[in-house]
Amino acid sequence: MNIVRERIINIRLIAKLIGIILVVISVSLLSCTPVALIYAESTLPFIFSALITAVPGALLFYAHSGTIRYEKLTRREAYMVVTLSWVLLGITGSLPYIISGSIPGFIDALFESVSGFSTTGASILTDIEALPFSILYWRSLTHWIGGIGIIVLVIVIMPAFKVSSQHLFTLESSLQEKIKPRTISVGYRLVIIYVALTALEVVLLLAGGMNLFESVCHAYGTLATGGFSPKNTSIAGYSPYIQYVIMIFMFAAGINFSLYYFAVKKEFNKIKLNSEFWFYIAVVTGIGIILTLTLIFYRDKGVEPAFREAFFNIISIVSCTGFAVSDYLQWPLYAVMIIFFSMFLGASTGSTTGGIKMARHLILFKNMRNILPKVLHPNMLLHVRMNKKPLPDEVSHSTLSFIVLYLVFFAFATASLVLMDIDLPTSAGSVATCMAGIGPGLGSTGPVGNFAHLPVLAKIVLSVMMLLGRLEIYTVLVLFSRSFWRC
Repeated sequence: MNIVRERIINIRLIAKLIGIILVVISVSLLSCTPVALIYAESTLPFIFSALITAVPGALLFYAHSGTIRYEKLTRREAYMVVTLSWVLLGITGSLPYIISGSIPGFIDALFESVSGFSTTGASILTDIEALPFSILYWRSLTHWIGGIGIIVLVIVIMPAFKVSSQHLFTLESSLQEKIKPRTISVGYRLVIIYVALTALEVVLLLAGGMNLFESVCHAYGTLATGGFSPKNTSIAGYSPYIQYVIMIFMFAAGINFSLYYFAVKKEFNKIKLNSEFWFYIAVVTGIGIILTLTLIFYRDKGVEPAFREAFFNIISIVSCTGFAVSDYLQWPLYAVMIIFFSMFLGASTGSTTGGIKMARHLILFKNMRNILPKVLHPNMLLHVRMNKKPLPDEVSHSTLSFIVLYLVFFAFATASLVLMDIDLPTSAGSVATCMAGIGPGLGSTGPVGNFAHLPVLAKIVLSVMMLLGRLEIYTVLVLFSRSFWRC
């Protein structure tokens, strides 16, 4: 009997890929220097940060310059590269905050950086507008980098290496077939779509009277579903036009980016058959109507302001963006509970959003629908169907397992914060919003609060939750399994 074993983890190959990522980040840091020059601010935080990042990156790259040409990445190596990359992004991204003195404490700077790259939007800053423009630009840029990074990771890189396939079931098989032989080509197209949507939002925000700097920062935060704003009041101080523009683009960022690929290819039938897409629309519309009626009848708001406030907030929560136009904690209790449970939704697979994702909820509901018929007729064969196709039982089971695991980590992290003498609403809201990559939570970390007052240990726990949620738990958890290190 022949036993096929994967090769020993190729540390040289991993080192080279990490080196490439560090060099790319160093270039991103240098891209902030023109902003610093325009506003007569010091460029040294970005130059020093770029050097600290680029030197080890270049050494890792050139020390193993011939590795990738002859060897392919295995699944285990892909898991390690992805996890290490996001950890290093958080660490290197904190350098400008520390060097500039904008956020002197390492844990606070790390929290803000991880929140940026994971597109969470949770912040420890109490006066955002006091920061230099160049630092605010870097803060928003970390969102944009993290957003395109997760899209390319989920839609291009993972399928190419057959990694985490149980999480990618919503992708059309035809798209995966196109991706495998032309990974770089498809990756470029996705980046172009991402850049084009960002540019379009910038233009529309400029048309509404927002200045260029704020337009760019808000567009970065919107398309990446991050939520960092250069203003203390987030989006609340802007005109209804601005709020509608951001609302539309938040919703658009929550759509599976493979559907934009199909739109460019004029394969509209694949969009029509995408179950998750229509479920996403239905959920947002349904909750939005309930909240609109709540604001009309219980808060005495006019129809248009109630509609705008309700739909902006629910789209912001479901898309995991976290921009705010009002304090939803002032709404009736049942509406606040709706907001809280919406934090577990997430938008579409293959988007920049976090959370459990609509497709997993849809599979859960379809499985629940099949329970009673199977109880009455045990021999009946009922299959869950997605995109008009039967879903393999293995994928269905792994989906349900993921939801359970997600809730287990949520409960464990919430309990950890409660043990630190943090009240339950703040603990639960903070963990839920960080795992889903939303930003504002409940209690003292709500839309008008922040995370500055939390203990250092709580910030570390929440930073870990941000990374776990961003990488969908399994990608990180597998590194701690015994089988991962077994040759």
